[in-house]
Amino acid sequence: MPQIIDFPDRPYIGIRKTITMTSFHLVGDRIAGLIGWLAERGAAPAGAPFFRYDSINMAEDRLVVQAGVPVATPLAGEGEIFADVLPAGRYVMASHHGHPDRLAGVNSSVLKWAEEQGLTWDMTEKDGTEHWGCRLELYKTNPLEEPDMNNWDTDLQFRLA
Repeated sequence: MPQIIDFPDRPYIGIRKTITMTSFHLVGDRIAGLIGWLAERGAAPAGAPFFRYDSINMAEDRLVVQAGVPVATPLAGEGEIFADVLPAGRYVMASHHGHPDRLAGVNSSVLKWAEEQGLTWDMTEKDGTEHWGCRLELYKTNPLEEPDMNNWDTDLQFRLA
């Protein structure tokens, strides 16, 4: 069952790519490199790595997605790695245990639940593209410790208007 949670600003480092559903690896495969980049600077992740969906156009199979890693204190970016902040606010959060390929159904359930509750997203739509203020998938399971994706835990966090 989704719940509403207030979050403060959360600093992170990330990279951003325009992708399709079949080229998601161009973003997903970058998380390990972001963690390595932090380690080279004597820093560690301050939470679960995530994907942040900036824009979604499923009809045209075009998404702008970030791979991000939270940090305890803001850092300066370098090259294509940038520093940013997940904005404070009220978020709808839902947890999922299982393979990430089942997240589409969880996303649909969260969107439907929020509509039934009369909630409004921090999202605008223009020409068939959804532009999200902050829509996240946080991957809480370390794949080096649990390689079976059927045992992974993922949180969805969608910011409310």
